[in-house]
This record gives sequence, C-alpha cells and structure tokens, in this order.
Amino acid sequence: MSAAARTKPRMPSPVSRDSLAIPLLLALLAILLALGVVYVKHENRLLTTEVERLRTERDRLDMEWSQLQLEEAALAHHARIETLARDQLGMSEPRDYVVVEQPKRALRDPVGGAR
Repeated sequence: MSAAARTKPRMPSPVSRDSLAIPLLLALLAILLALGVVYVKHENRLLTTEVERLRTERDRLDMEWSQLQLEEAALAHHARIETLARDQLGMSEPRDYVVVEQPKRALRDPVGGAR
C-alpha cells in the first residue's frame, strides 16, 4: 500500500478559523459596548451631581442677593441718610434761600462761531 492510501482522508473540522472569527468579533464588540454603557452612566451620574451642586449654589446666591438688596434699600432710606448727615457731618437745612441768576451769555458753536 502506498503512503497516500495508508493516510486517512481528513474530515472537515466542525470548528474552523473562519467560523470562530465572527462570534469572537461579536463578543468583543458586545464587551466594548458594555464598557461604553458603564462609562456613559458614570459620566451621567457625575454630571447629575454637578447640576445639583450648582442648583444649590444658585439658590444660596439668590438668597444672598435678596438680602443684599434689602440691606441696600435700608441703607439708602432717606431718613437714615438725613440723620447721618446731621449727626456725623454736622449738616443742616439752610434757613434762608438766596436765588442768584446768572446773566445770559450768547450761545456759541463748539467750533467757536456764534449761532
């Protein structure tokens, strides 16, 4: 018998390289997509936390702004300013008013000529 007759003919393997490539590629793609989902969820949680922190800060600043507006209104009250002017600066209302009128001058152009 010849050597070719003694060797058994090979049966095609049920699992070949070509048949494993697609499932392995799909499994790798599924793992990458799962990691992507985890990353996106993590970023979403971080951003949600940041939004809540910023909303809290905004509310605190709004409250502070309201308090500052009230304080400004209280400090600018006419009676308070008058009291400070009298007590600290020694100011008083004049008793007699004298109105002095200036003589009217001829209106001139900014260039120097008369109108």
